[in-house]
Amino acid sequence: MMQTTENKDVRRGRAYAQQPPTIPHQTDGYQVDKSFNKCLNCHARAKAEQFQAIPVSVTHYMGREGMPLAAISPSRYFCTQCHVTQVEAKPLVENTFTDVDSVMSSNAANKKAHK
Repeated sequence: MMQTTENKDVRRGRAYAQQPPTIPHQTDGYQVDKSFNKCLNCHARAKAEQFQAIPVSVTHYMGREGMPLAAISPSRYFCTQCHVTQVEAKPLVENTFTDVDSVMSSNAANKKAHK
């Protein structure tokens, strides 16, 4: 059974380091192809404030060699290659990921406890 896509416009936490942010709204029917990118109607840096959207990261304006570009890099243009919508569903596998800040805090606490 297919789950219904969330449409909460609430930013979710990330499950692991360097995870692309998830999409907190429906994208059914969005045109994202070589001719047009519907996501940029709201998320382009020039429009994000007007639409109260998260602007496209500056990392998306860098070429393969790390040089800044005037427009979004062609390798970053197809948003749904990395960014996905969410559904309310039970995880298929347990996630035991611990972010680096938690690991560092735990290590510091353990060192204090053993002194």
